[in-house]
Amino acid sequence: MNKNKENKPVTMRDVAQEVGVSVATVSRALRNPEVVSEALKSKIAAAIESLGYLPDPAARALASTRSDVIAVILPSISNNVFAAVMDGIYSAVEGTRYSVQLGYSRYAPLSEENLIRLFLRQRPAGMIVTGIDQTDAAQALLADAGCPVVQVMETGPAPHDLMIGFSHYDAARAATAHLIEQGYRNPGFLGARMDPRTQRRLHGFRDELRARGIDEGRRVHTTTRPSSVTLGGHLLAELLGVAPETDAIFCINDDIALGAMFEAQRRNLRIPDELGICGFNDMEMMGAAEPPITSVRTFRREMGEGAVQLILDALAGDVPEAGKVVDLGFQIMPRRSTMRGR
Repeated sequence: MNKNKENKPVTMRDVAQEVGVSVATVSRALRNPEVVSEALKSKIAAAIESLGYLPDPAARALASTRSDVIAVILPSISNNVFAAVMDGIYSAVEGTRYSVQLGYSRYAPLSEENLIRLFLRQRPAGMIVTGIDQTDAAQALLADAGCPVVQVMETGPAPHDLMIGFSHYDAARAATAHLIEQGYRNPGFLGARMDPRTQRRLHGFRDELRARGIDEGRRVHTTTRPSSVTLGGHLLAELLGVAPETDAIFCINDDIALGAMFEAQRRNLRIPDELGICGFNDMEMMGAAEPPITSVRTFRREMGEGAVQLILDALAGDVPEAGKVVDLGFQIMPRRSTMRGR
């Protein structure tokens, strides 16, 4: 019986919502029913019958003519953080029949939306996108992609299909807790660009301070300017100008942390006794700096490798449970820049 009382065409998304799976899973089940479990196949069949969904034969024919390209959309190709993700992607693709098509959005949601639309017209075998903050239109495109879609660099409650990454919020809380546990009582925050991932780190910092009963005062200093080592020095100078009591800083990335360290040294501030410094991502330079800088290690290369493997598994018929999220976690890497009294 058709539940569609408004006589609107029933879509594959309606079927997916009825069953509680992703659109990509329903699409794969219709194209290759042999790769889907009998239980899931029965649920999808029941939903199709109940809703009155009529699969488009032309669309199903097109679905079988996918290219051998995995489309990848990243915010930047110059940022070393994303370079590590790409290294993992290319490593995982090597030796397969698939190739990579790369686009970068320059942190602009509308550019990402346009790239998703462009790449989907080329019928990729799979798609990798960054984060969980797509526009409504981009989310609709991904929901109807008809191919495996993997979101990287984050975890979240509502993946379009598959997801691999970590919680920026939890990582920031852990880094802030580390500073407080080292005896710092007036930690500050330095942030640049302030994209959604950075915003989640700021929320984690603030929530950890509140949980510990510490007032943030005027010690949160941010800018929408792109991150750089030079900017890190400027931000610390500005922060100390309005909040001279700051005794530690959590920096949203390692470039900012390194620049802040240089500025602290120019001011003859003793690190870590007078100022503790913690970065984010744990690039190689953190261990090579003098003093070595504490940072949050994120497993970026593994995210790229894992994203491709999720796509390859799905294409091979190893259909994961709906909304599968792979949380790679993070690791606080304590170094001398925050180790007071050692």
